[in-house]
Amino acid sequence: MNTYTQQYQQNQILTASPEQILIMLYDGAIRFTRQAMAGIEAGNKQQRREGISRAMAIVSEFANTLDHSVGGEIAENLDGLYAFMNRQLSEANLDEDIEKLKVVEHLLTDLRQTWSEAISIARKEAAGRTAAAQQPQQSEMPENYKPLSAAG
Repeated sequence: MNTYTQQYQQNQILTASPEQILIMLYDGAIRFTRQAMAGIEAGNKQQRREGISRAMAIVSEFANTLDHSVGGEIAENLDGLYAFMNRQLSEANLDEDIEKLKVVEHLLTDLRQTWSEAISIARKEAAGRTAAAQQPQQSEMPENYKPLSAAG
């Protein structure tokens, strides 16, 4: 990877919102899981190990950043799911089992989609609240104000 590409990627991360970073991390975990699958198929142990190691690091970070006091049952369920994925990744590395990697890839892809949809919904709701807050209230209107449709 050349210097310009590295600088571009670093700038993307530095200017990304927390939501964008979350999606980037899911993309990375999916990519590394697929890299590990390709390593198994090619008989490339280093590629398998590196892909699994990087995917595990991201999944572990997801688990470490869960806020159980705020997330409650959802955080607890995600924690269990992340633990399951890390076990599957570890076993896939030991057994060179591509099926376990496919399970993890599927889970990561589903979670990425869910988070992406949740982010989109939250942004729309925030935009709606902002627009509503910017609308002048009836009491803020001058007494002689008439909307164009009422003027005549």
